[in-house]
Amino acid sequence: MNVQYPVSWLQGASLGERISCELRLQIIKGVLSPGDVLSENRIAGHFGTSRSPVREAFRTLSAEGLITLKRMGAVVQGMSQKDVEELYDVRYLIESFVQSRMLMNGHTVWMDQLQHILDRMELAARHRDPVEFSFQDLAFHEMVVLEAKHQRMLHLWKSIRPIIMTVMLITTERIFQEGGTRLEAVLHKHRLLLDSLKSRDEVRLQAAVKEYFEDSRRTLHQSFPG
Repeated sequence: MNVQYPVSWLQGASLGERISCELRLQIIKGVLSPGDVLSENRIAGHFGTSRSPVREAFRTLSAEGLITLKRMGAVVQGMSQKDVEELYDVRYLIESFVQSRMLMNGHTVWMDQLQHILDRMELAARHRDPVEFSFQDLAFHEMVVLEAKHQRMLHLWKSIRPIIMTVMLITTERIFQEGGTRLEAVLHKHRLLLDSLKSRDEVRLQAAVKEYFEDSRRTLHQSFPG
């Protein structure tokens, strides 16, 4: 298990959650392949724990469709390019809705907060820190969802958040490998989103959201070619 989930992202997590995060990353990145058998005993030994947290992790990953539970273990189902595209279809539906809803809200405190997050993304880019960059990227989008004040959309977001975090980590690593020009393009599309929100122009906003996700799909195809 040579791929490590960022320790800084695991603060406050239970052991079962930590195990699920590690395994989720291994599965989505392809270190663990479809058909691989996961043994409760082997996983428990690797993490130096009893089987109880492993079972907790297996239940979580099963609910996400990444594994199928078997007696004393599980079988990896994996995540195909089609699965990732469908995940981003759901993201697009959520974010196009919540960003439009933000325009209906009277307060604008979130503008400064989103700008601060974008500043931290730029700092992470300068320091060549893909982990911090992807964490702030998630924070940017999550703040938009939170500020929309729509509980059902927030619930839907939370249901896909763990996989979104993992996919973002993988795609961000690839973006950093491509160099400064690609990084600047990612920052630019976040600036466009924020500027569109500030403009309170619905047509401009929806065009920016559409372009954002079209670009994200191109990145997904490069990161998950299968």
